[in-house]
Amino acid sequence: MLSTLKIVWNSLKMALQELRVNKLRTFLSLLGITIGIFCIIAVLTVTDSMEKSIRKDLNSLGTNVVYIEKWPWDGGGEWWQYMNRPQPKYHEVRQIKDKVGSTDAVTFTFSTGGRKVEYGSDYMDQVAIIATSADLDKMQTIDLLAGRYFSPSEFSSGSNGVVLGWNIANGLFGNPELAVGKEIRVSDRKCRVIGVLKRKGESLIGGVLNDDCVVMTYFYARTIVDERSWSVNTTILARAADGIPTAQMKDDLTGAMRALRRLKPAEGNDFALNEITTVQGELTTLFTYINAGGWMIAAFALLVGGFGIANIMFVTVKERTNIIGLKKAIGARPGVILTEFLIESMILCMVGGGLGLLVVFAGATIAKNLFSTFQIGLSAGNIILGFAISGIVGIIAGFIPAWTASRLDPVVAIRSN
Repeated sequence: MLSTLKIVWNSLKMALQELRVNKLRTFLSLLGITIGIFCIIAVLTVTDSMEKSIRKDLNSLGTNVVYIEKWPWDGGGEWWQYMNRPQPKYHEVRQIKDKVGSTDAVTFTFSTGGRKVEYGSDYMDQVAIIATSADLDKMQTIDLLAGRYFSPSEFSSGSNGVVLGWNIANGLFGNPELAVGKEIRVSDRKCRVIGVLKRKGESLIGGVLNDDCVVMTYFYARTIVDERSWSVNTTILARAADGIPTAQMKDDLTGAMRALRRLKPAEGNDFALNEITTVQGELTTLFTYINAGGWMIAAFALLVGGFGIANIMFVTVKERTNIIGLKKAIGARPGVILTEFLIESMILCMVGGGLGLLVVFAGATIAKNLFSTFQIGLSAGNIILGFAISGIVGIIAGFIPAWTASRLDPVVAIRSN
C-alpha cells in the first residue's frame, strides 16, 4: 500500500513538473481532452436540466389525465383527416361524467388569443383567454403567487373573477401581487382579479395555464367569446379515479364518446384521446438523439486529445530515458515503471478534463443568471463522469509509451543521450 502511494505521489509530481516546465506544449496537448470533456458534459448538463424541467412540468399536468381534443398529439395521419372533426362541447362533460364511472373528475376548457386587457390607461394586447369549468385544479397543479383560485359557487354562477398569468399582472401593475382585488377590463368587459399565477417561464410543455393568459370561469367567458368560433380551441380533461389504470379509462372514454357522437361501428373516431405518456416517449427519444450527437462530437475531440497525450508521453519517455535506466538498474521492476507513466498520463488527462468541467460550470452559472426561469446546473454525477472519461482516455493514450518505457534495457537506457 505504501509503495503504491509513493508511485502515485511521484507520478503526480512528474505530471505537475511537466505542466510547469513545458506549459505551452502541455496545454496544446491537453486542449483536445478539454474540448472533448466540454462537449459531452455540456450536452449532458443542458439535456439533463431540460429533461428535469420538462418532466416536472409533465408531472404537474397529471400522468393519469386524458385530454379529449380534435387533434392528436403524436402527429399521426394527415391534417385533412382531422380538419373536419367537431370540437369537444361543454354539454359532453355532463354526459361523460354520467356514462364513464372510471373517472373522478371531468373538466371543460377553451382558449383563444388576441384579446385586449386594460387597467386604467395601461393595456396589453394579444392576451390569451383561458376559460374553464370546475375541477381543473384537480387535473394539474395550479401554483398561485397571490390571491386565490375560483370557488365552486363562482363556477356555477359565472363570476366575473379572473386569475392573471404572471406576465399580464406584472405588465399591468408593475408588481404582480398588487393586482389582487383590482378591477380590469377584458375585451371591454369588467373583471375582478382574484389571484395571480406563479411565474412559469418558457417551457416546451406549457399546459393549460401559462404566464400570458387570463383565466376565467366558463360561463362568464361565454359572454366575451363565442366558443363555436374557428379560432377557439376546446378540450375536455378527464382524470382516472384512484386505482383505475389510465388505459382502462381511455377505453371507457372511447366507448362513451363514440356513443355520444352516434358513430357507426365501421366509422373511425372523430376525436383524439391524448395523454402525457405520448409526450414523454417522444421527449425520451429526442434527448437520446441529442445525447448521442454530443457523444459523437466528444469522441472525435477525445480521439485527437488522446493522440496529443500519447505524443507528449512519448516525448517524456525520451527525455527521461537515463532516469528510467537508473531506476531499473537499482531494482525497479517493469510494472513500477509502467504504473508511474500510466498514472502520469491519467493525471494529465484529468487536468484537461477538469479545465473542460470548469468551462461548463462557468457557462451553467452564466446561463442560470441570464435565464432565471430555467434552472441549469452541473450535477455531481456529470462531474464524476467527466473525470472518469478523462482518466480512461489517459490510461489508453499512455499505455504504449508506458509499455515502451517499462521494456527499456537499463544499460542501453543509461548510455543514451
